[in-house]
Amino acid sequence: MIDSTPLDCVLRFIGTVEAGGGAAEIRPFLADDFTLTEWPHALSKTGSTRNLAETLAGADHSKDIVSDQRFEVLRTTSQDNRVVLEMNWSATLLLDLPYWDRGDTIRARSTAVFELRDGLIISQDTYDCYYTTTE
Repeated sequence: MIDSTPLDCVLRFIGTVEAGGGAAEIRPFLADDFTLTEWPHALSKTGSTRNLAETLAGADHSKDIVSDQRFEVLRTTSQDNRVVLEMNWSATLLLDLPYWDRGDTIRARSTAVFELRDGLIISQDTYDCYYTTTE
C-alpha cells in the first residue's frame, strides 16, 4: 500500500468497499494472512471468521446481496497499528433476508477494529448492531 498512516489506509479501504469494490479492488489493502471476524449479530447468530480467500470471495458475492453501500464514519480512534471506526452503515438489499425484503434499506451501527502491519490490514473485527425495524 502507499506509505500513509494506518488511519488513512483504513479509511481508503472503507471508501473502496463503499464504492462497490470487489476482490480485485480491496486486495491491495489486505495482508496475505488477513482474517475477518464478524461477531454474532441479527444475520449471523454465531458470527464467523474468514481468511483472505474467503473474504475476497465474499467481497465479490456481496454485489449480489447489496448495492449502494454507505459508511458514515462517526468517530475514529488510532493508536500505533490499531484503528477503530464507529460507523453508521446502510445498503439497498438485492434479495430478501430475514427482517427485510428486496429493495429495503438495511441499516446497522457498526464498530470495526483493524490491525495493520507494514501498511496492510492483517485483521478486522466487526461488531454490527442491525436495526430490524423501520423506526
